[in-house]
This record gives sequence, C-alpha cells and structure tokens, in this order.
Amino acid sequence: MMTLLLKLSRAIDVVSGWMGKLSLWMILITTFISAGNALMRKFFSLSSNAWLEIQWYLFAAVFMLGAGYVFLCNAHVRIDFLSSRMSARTRNWIDIGGILIFLWPLCYLMITLSWPVVSNAYETGEMSSNAGGLIRWPVFALIPAGFVLLAAQALSELIKRVAFLRGQGPDSLAHEELSDEEKLAMELMQADEAAAAAAQKAGVSK
Repeated sequence: MMTLLLKLSRAIDVVSGWMGKLSLWMILITTFISAGNALMRKFFSLSSNAWLEIQWYLFAAVFMLGAGYVFLCNAHVRIDFLSSRMSARTRNWIDIGGILIFLWPLCYLMITLSWPVVSNAYETGEMSSNAGGLIRWPVFALIPAGFVLLAAQALSELIKRVAFLRGQGPDSLAHEELSDEEKLAMELMQADEAAAAAAQKAGVSK
C-alpha cells in the first residue's frame, strides 16, 4: 500500500515541479510585458489596459500556481532555528498535524468559496471595469486551481511524512545545509547562551 502511495506522491511532485518551471517562465514574461508597457508610455505616450491586466494576471498566476512547488521544495516560512533543534520524528509529526488541521481545511474552504465566483463570472461573461480590459473568469479561476494544486502537494508531503515515520522513506525535512539566515540565528543564539553562562559563572565566583 505504501509503495503505491509513494508512487502517487512522486507523480504529484512531478506536476508541482512542472508548475514551478512554468512560474519561472511567467515571471520572465511578466518582466518583459512590464518593461514594454513602461517604454510605450515613456516614449510613445501609449498605454493599454489589456496589457496591464495581462501583467497582473501572470503575477497572480505565479503566486497561486506556484504554491505547491514552494511546498515541494520545503521553502515556505518556518522558524527553522527552532525546528532544527527538534528530533526528526517531532518535526514530521508537527507537519502532519499542520496539514490535517490547518492546510487541508484552508484549501477546502478557499476552493468551495471561490468556485461560485468563477462559475458566475464565466456564465455572465464578466469583464474588467477598465476600458479595453480583459475577461475576469480566468484570473478568478487561479484561486481554486492554486488551492487544488496546494492540497495535492500537501497529500504528497503527508505520504512522505508517514513513510518516514514508518521507516519506509527518507526524512524530507532533513537539512543538508543551513541557510545564511539560519546560520546567523544559530550563532546569535549560541552567543547569547555563552554570554549567559559567562555571567552566571562570574556571579558564582564572586
């Protein structure tokens, strides 16, 4: 059973990896569009709401569709200098609890709340209120799509955490090397502990 689940996890990881690469291209395209819009306004006094909104749509797509990839890379915000002091099993149990108690309910809530908005915009052909603007439902659809991808990646991470706890997989939370920020935090904490120990020793010697 776990073997099949790990295969599913790897398949989800592949999809998240594709979305991560797509996000990189969207950032590049957004940069070119932004620069083009600025140059057209500066030198030709021309502007287009459609091109401005394409820029916003792509920017939104990067954040919504790339969230699962961030989870795959374990690059979301953590208090790493604290979690690095925990045992591997404790870190994995905390992640399991976070996925089940917080992340999946959040994904479900966002999908169920946003889908009627997407459906209504599609059925009514809702357009931007700006002159020459774009149709709205594609950008609205990024919300449920992004949370579906995030929920799927959460399933993959849950499988990997359980596999590790059962001794059937590696610890995907293991840090091979601390980042510069984590190293600085660890050094500051160690310096504080050393200063406190020195102060305590000086007080005892008196």
